[in-house]
Amino acid sequence: MALEVITTDDLREFKIELLDEIKKLLKLNASGTEKKWLKSYEVKELLNISPGTLQHLRVSGILPYTKIGGTIYYDHSEIQKILADNKSGNYPANNEYLHLDT
Repeated sequence: MALEVITTDDLREFKIELLDEIKKLLKLNASGTEKKWLKSYEVKELLNISPGTLQHLRVSGILPYTKIGGTIYYDHSEIQKILADNKSGNYPANNEYLHLDT
């Protein structure tokens, strides 16, 4: 069995290659498709709202959700639809959604 000597230069080159691959993956993830399901903390960050406001949107039926175990998930496309429907001057005729102009 032959031994292969690994030098510090080899390790440095490996590190650079590994970091390049990680950067490529991060760019793909950032520019790729959005997540289908978001957790509460992600929705709060996305909409810049408090936990109480998120609970109000959920309890009042404005923001649909799915609960599995103790975790609540929100459909990202539903959030985008609600935002689009509540765009200034584009409110639904039946006032189905809360106006998020606050």
